[in-house]
Amino acid sequence: MAELPRPLPLPAFPWNSLVPYKERAAAHPDGICDLSVGTPVDPTPALIRGALAEACDAPGYPAVVGTAEVREAILAWGARRNMVDVGEAGVIPTIGSKEAVAWIPTLLGAGPGDTVLVPEVAYPTYDVGARLAGAVPVPVDPLRPGSWPDAALVFLNSPGNPDGHVMDACQLRAAIAWARSRGAVIVSDECYAALPWAEPHISGGVPSLLDADVCGGDPSGLVVLYSLSKQSNLAGYRAALVYGDPRLVAALVEARKHSGMMVPAPVQHAMAVALSDEAHVRRQRDVYGARRARLLEAVGSAGLVNDPQSVAGLYLWLCCPGFDDDWELVRRFADLGILVAPGAFYGEAARGRVRMALTAADERIGAAASRIASHWG
Repeated sequence: MAELPRPLPLPAFPWNSLVPYKERAAAHPDGICDLSVGTPVDPTPALIRGALAEACDAPGYPAVVGTAEVREAILAWGARRNMVDVGEAGVIPTIGSKEAVAWIPTLLGAGPGDTVLVPEVAYPTYDVGARLAGAVPVPVDPLRPGSWPDAALVFLNSPGNPDGHVMDACQLRAAIAWARSRGAVIVSDECYAALPWAEPHISGGVPSLLDADVCGGDPSGLVVLYSLSKQSNLAGYRAALVYGDPRLVAALVEARKHSGMMVPAPVQHAMAVALSDEAHVRRQRDVYGARRARLLEAVGSAGLVNDPQSVAGLYLWLCCPGFDDDWELVRRFADLGILVAPGAFYGEAARGRVRMALTAADERIGAAASRIASHWG
């Protein structure tokens, strides 16, 4: 009889390899400026904390499908993004979006012999989700569906982490046409959609896979994931959602019922309040915008280059002309007491760049900017 535990076929957790550089950066006499992880540091808005408290008397089990209140709020949020109306059967709250990314291939029935396509520059959990299901992850250029191999499921991420790239409506339509011609499912992670930095996305919004004009009013085979961690500083609440094809959502609900994947009732009420208030989202975007401008000025003065297509999200996607070793760039930043993430974390196509997060207090952002402008090179 086989003995347990049997290790899952997963890659090493990438952040463990950053520990020596974190220690190096922490030795700086003015302290570390940790710009490596996109963890919100600003306060959770008072109206959301109040909503959590209002609903804290919750002795019973929450429903996997979510309360009517949170599903209505999700649908109203989708309507403001011009997303096709999927009805209450097409939306559910989830325990953060990383959980959804990691388990959707398994819950939708992907398995050995199946191929799951992931962006060639991407957050590593798309790859991990395929592996957890026993499927094979294959990195592809999301803008070239004509070059994709046949697959059961495709992950898209727009705006992208780490690169901040945004797929336009035509590019999303091309991906949908490819998937529908082959019976594949598309799962689009759009958790940075509230953080655009360039036109036309500031005025017109970031296009969604389920924009009625993109999907032709038909959600079949399409799922969108979204997180409130970034827009509302709710990473600690684990508050996110699935929005899409009711047939696919029904399969997710059935599996989640069996496995106990339930969002706590107080968090569901807080989500409904957060999704219904756009003012706090605009305020938080302004905070990140100021930090982004400060860092862009500093890296530009030092000769570092942000990817010109990095037009949304929580990160700068930097290279240094003359350097193609991203780990060497991580070391150089660590010598200044600044911790960043190497492109190697995000795929072979990402090597040579580093990701710099906007999620640090204003004082730490200012310190990092001053060190870069004064001492880089």
